[in-house]
Amino acid sequence: MNFKTPARPRFFYTTAPLPCPYVAGRTERKIVTEISAPGTEALHDRLSRAGFRRSHNIAYAPVCPSCQSCVPIRIPVATFQPGGTLRRIARDNARLEGFVVAPRATAEQFQLFQRYQQTRHGGGDMATMSFYDYRAMVEDTPVETFLVEFRDPDTSLISTCLTDRLGDGLSAVYSYYAPGMEKRSLGTHAILWLIDRARALGLPYVYLGYWVPESQKMSYKARFRPSEVLVAGTWRTLTDADIAGNAGPVTRQVLVTEQTA
Repeated sequence: MNFKTPARPRFFYTTAPLPCPYVAGRTERKIVTEISAPGTEALHDRLSRAGFRRSHNIAYAPVCPSCQSCVPIRIPVATFQPGGTLRRIARDNARLEGFVVAPRATAEQFQLFQRYQQTRHGGGDMATMSFYDYRAMVEDTPVETFLVEFRDPDTSLISTCLTDRLGDGLSAVYSYYAPGMEKRSLGTHAILWLIDRARALGLPYVYLGYWVPESQKMSYKARFRPSEVLVAGTWRTLTDADIAGNAGPVTRQVLVTEQTA
């Protein structure tokens, strides 16, 4: 007699309203679920394709009742064609070398992280993170994760990108860089590096998280063309009309249909 273990239901929770970190004057709510159970890698893949992001062992997606500004966005590696600005950024950072390292926090990384937070996000919660908080952000992961350390020829660490590997791509979790180097567009350079890395690995996508047209610090993601956005449960090509705001709101919905054994 064969006995099949019954499917264990997956629980999703909605967070309390909090101030939106992207658009002033708005509040955000998220749907969250734990991803530390058996079958985590496959679940993380499915949730990523449904527009979720990972933090520690939690997957989350925005479900703000009166706002749909956060739109999941990804880059199809095979068809990506960098424009003139992106080619210039690649040239400006041609001597910068990326090193893939295990997700282990170091004092060198944390010092750079602190400088970045204090300069760019001085009023945010992350600016007060201790080394132990930073270590948890990097090392507390239930999926395949790595860090990319970008170094100048003199070996100085000037940029870092925490990245998850998915079944169908790479997911940029968080990046930070040395203050005073804004003209080098180091965050954009990290994405260009991930695109090249995904291509070398035979992976079709690079996931960038959320495109937020109304947020200056999140709107830049639309410069990577062609790219795809998740609209009403379907990935489709981002259009010029979307960027110009002439296509109406880019509505999105979170589809949650998964159960795990």
